[in-house]
Amino acid sequence: MGKVVVAAAVVCTAAVCAATVLLMRHRMKSSGRWAKAEAILRELDEKCGTSTGKLRQVADAMTVEMHAGLASEGGSKLKMLISYVDKLPSGDEEGVFYALDLGGTNFRVLRVLLGGKEKRVIKKESEELSIPPHLMVGSSHDLFDFIAAALAKFVATESEDFVLPPGRQRELGFTFSFPVRQISLASGTIIKWTKGFLIEDAIGQDVVGELTKAMERVGLDMHVAALVNDTVGTLAGGRYNNPDVIAAVILGTGTNAAYAERANAIPKGQGPLPKSGEMVINMEWGNFRSSHLPLTEYDQSLDAESLNPGEQIFEKTISGMYLGEIVRRVLCRMAEEASFFGDDIPPKLRIPFILRTPDMAAMHHDTSADLKVVGSKLKDILEIPNSPLKMRKMIVEICDVVAIRGARLSAAGILGILKKLGRDALKDGEKQRSVIALDGGLFEHYSEFRNCLKNTMKELLGEEVSESVVVELSNDGSGIGAALIAASHSQNHEIEES
Repeated sequence: MGKVVVAAAVVCTAAVCAATVLLMRHRMKSSGRWAKAEAILRELDEKCGTSTGKLRQVADAMTVEMHAGLASEGGSKLKMLISYVDKLPSGDEEGVFYALDLGGTNFRVLRVLLGGKEKRVIKKESEELSIPPHLMVGSSHDLFDFIAAALAKFVATESEDFVLPPGRQRELGFTFSFPVRQISLASGTIIKWTKGFLIEDAIGQDVVGELTKAMERVGLDMHVAALVNDTVGTLAGGRYNNPDVIAAVILGTGTNAAYAERANAIPKGQGPLPKSGEMVINMEWGNFRSSHLPLTEYDQSLDAESLNPGEQIFEKTISGMYLGEIVRRVLCRMAEEASFFGDDIPPKLRIPFILRTPDMAAMHHDTSADLKVVGSKLKDILEIPNSPLKMRKMIVEICDVVAIRGARLSAAGILGILKKLGRDALKDGEKQRSVIALDGGLFEHYSEFRNCLKNTMKELLGEEVSESVVVELSNDGSGIGAALIAASHSQNHEIEES
């Protein structure tokens, strides 16, 4: 009997030992996983480093590229496109003006009643419509007929407030957010379609001509006064509300910047200088690149697998289209090399762009003790049901590193513009106020990104200069901005002045 008890005790002890060994191995394996994941995070943090010195180098490189792009066509990665907008709105504009904003699957029609310096925008009305999918890949004739018909329907709903004086033609500012080779203020040929559109017979055609012919076909008497890029529209909207606005930046799905340049500082500009002495430049700054940009293996693989490898490098590091995707790529590497989510890689994690920047922002903004939002995002988007707090914290850190790099590089880009305009330092003690109008969902809704950008501006400019440089949200710039440019370049004003 005693032997049986002893044997049982030995078996039991052996079982306990085996379980303990398994537990220790599991813990060692687990701690090894965390150590490897932490090493990947540390490496990311180092590679994304944006010291003040590095940001100054990026800003200087931006200024150099701006000079080169203004000197000659193709002289820089920055296109520095002449917009032909030489009169930004002053607030004196009066009358009724329309805008058409075509930038994707939806388009917007808008009308404003302007009352000059005292009354400003008296009334504004707008309507948003969807473009049927078949028209996005059909003919130019069909697409523009659809848009003109919608515009005519909108005009038909004019109230008495919007009635024009006899003999006056309605005027329209047209925001067209596709690649265009602008020829004059109110004409430009379509270079290519993006965002799911492919209308072959419109390529090489004047987009204003196509819209004008369609308006004639539906019997709508309207003059297209200006063809406007959305960033230029944001600049116009910003200047109308604040005469100190010198530049506009869009930080949304994509990114771009526009600013008012001295007309005599554009060597590639031809023809007589405008009376105003200034010309708005559409920088197309998303295409900026420099050896000083802190790029990682994740940026390189994202770029290589993109539809436009080697292009839009700046945009791919700072804009809303890509920030969430960079985070996904980091998590992928952690899953592969550190078994971050366990032995199996979650299948959903392998899907490009599944993690959108609004989801990244929601995780980054999570202030709950157990990071509940992070847990629910992992469960809902990546189908990862169980995530320990340690994992959630590390994911928030990844979001932080990626967002901070984007925000700080955006600030460096803005500093580059200020340098080009000589507004990065005090001149003889005078304080010239410089306002940057910012639009776009990334800046508006991602508060960690927005606050970091603003703080970085202060860091780069120093306390004294940063007091006179303001970064402010300019909502709906591209919509109302096009109507304001139509107003500031109105043919009716020209008739009155002549």
